[in-house]
Amino acid sequence: MDVNKTTFLRCKDYTVSGETFDLCYNQERDILQTKPVPNLTALPYYYKSEAYISHTDSATSIKDKIYQRVKKYMLAKKISWLNNYIKGEAKTLLDIGAGTGDFLKEAKNKNWKIKGIEPNADARKLALKKGITLCETHAEINTKFSAITMWHVLEHVPNLENEISFIKNHLQENGFVFIAVPNFKSYDAAYYKEHWAAYDVPRHLWHFSKEGIERIFSQQGFKLCNIHPLIFDAYYVSLLSEKYKHKSTNFLKAMQLGYKSNRKAKKTGEYSSLVYVFCLK
Repeated sequence: MDVNKTTFLRCKDYTVSGETFDLCYNQERDILQTKPVPNLTALPYYYKSEAYISHTDSATSIKDKIYQRVKKYMLAKKISWLNNYIKGEAKTLLDIGAGTGDFLKEAKNKNWKIKGIEPNADARKLALKKGITLCETHAEINTKFSAITMWHVLEHVPNLENEISFIKNHLQENGFVFIAVPNFKSYDAAYYKEHWAAYDVPRHLWHFSKEGIERIFSQQGFKLCNIHPLIFDAYYVSLLSEKYKHKSTNFLKAMQLGYKSNRKAKKTGEYSSLVYVFCLK
């Protein structure tokens, strides 16, 4: 791939609008940015899809049931990551972009003191039914936490610097930050190109590489402590990408592609999605 071009790819919004957006490469940061960026008043329009709320709790189709099994496994996995880094009794957690509250519910069940931010009113209502009360805005948070998580959320935020500054100001001195984002240097991204579902324009405003996200956090005083792969993402993203590319879901082809991507990533480290663990320098 030629990362020296200003316009890296041109992608279509397959979920809501059908509009086309450019992915522009920032060489200094080694990240891609979606352009044009919808203004803040227009942005909610691009989220008007069941795919962004109800599917997380649905278990009707075979695909939904598989998704729910994987989700249950990954919720436990995420909690185990937190417990590996944060010891002792004072386990306080802030989840930014908490969705319908499943992760926070699991954390609460594992004796974490929890807080969550979720701007979507429908998602907050679903979380409330599970006994999880979420804040609507960052302004409602006024304490520091031993762990701050963003599971596939950072790519959505309009202003990276402001978001990372907020994280820094609300992280305890010995705390850890867990950031999960897609990796545009993965094999499945290179294979599907403009049809790669994890570009998800314009909802995903930023597209990260390992080098890029480390640079951005380092500039605000963070140190990269570890990276964990999200191996199931390659399969899920490949399923959607097959649909975007061929207008039909080829389950077998997607599974083969996801497996191939993960196999190559064992050597390169370039998994479809990665969890970055940061702490303050």
